[in-house]
Amino acid sequence: MSFPTFFQRLLIAAVALALEIPAPCVGKRQVVLELYTSQGCSSCPPADALIGHLSDRSELLALSLPVTYWDMLGWKDTLASEANTRRQKAYSAAMGRGGVYTPQIIVDGVTDVVGSREAQVDAAISARRSDMREVPILLSVSPGAVHIAIGSLPEKSADDATVWLFHVLRRAAVRIGAGENKGRNIDYRNVVRDIRAVAIWKGQPLSLDIPRGDHALPGYDSIAVLVQEGAYGRVIGARLIGASDNQQH
Repeated sequence: MSFPTFFQRLLIAAVALALEIPAPCVGKRQVVLELYTSQGCSSCPPADALIGHLSDRSELLALSLPVTYWDMLGWKDTLASEANTRRQKAYSAAMGRGGVYTPQIIVDGVTDVVGSREAQVDAAISARRSDMREVPILLSVSPGAVHIAIGSLPEKSADDATVWLFHVLRRAAVRIGAGENKGRNIDYRNVVRDIRAVAIWKGQPLSLDIPRGDHALPGYDSIAVLVQEGAYGRVIGARLIGASDNQQH
């Protein structure tokens, strides 16, 4: 009688494993850096260079979010979007800051530093090492949709979390024709071209199929997903994938 019981348990375990959303790949969650920058800001190029360097580190997900409010200085940022500006202002409100500035790096949604101060940025990254909770995410793309599968945590936080979908351009080179950086050639990495909230995660496994709708978007070649407590709180999940890749987890 012990054999049927054993095989029944084995079958149940196999089914449960098949239904379970896999855990992340080996290694801790990437720390997310969001650089708010502008082509019209004379103090931004060193921060742009720093985020380029940091984007090569596998333990980090470094994003550039060009904003619009320096366009008044005589040069309209060719990569900026109002969505990036709104996101930075929302962070300012959530963190109780008096306003926004560039270059600003938001680290994991919980702290901000001047984006050109490398020592402070490194310290902020190191401070996040003790808080590396991660919601498992599977991310894949097909010609018509982005497929997102989000797992659960053993102990859910008090807040629900927002699932953000970012369309990202991995590299962009810009020659600035006017304003404070006139004549400069700036290389940008992981430029956020579009942001949208696509779901609320309530601690339970969640599957989403998001239509691509590429015809309505600015140029991009990658897709990132962030899971963020509340709307603009602590990041607890992050993935980046090429727009033509099959899957990353």
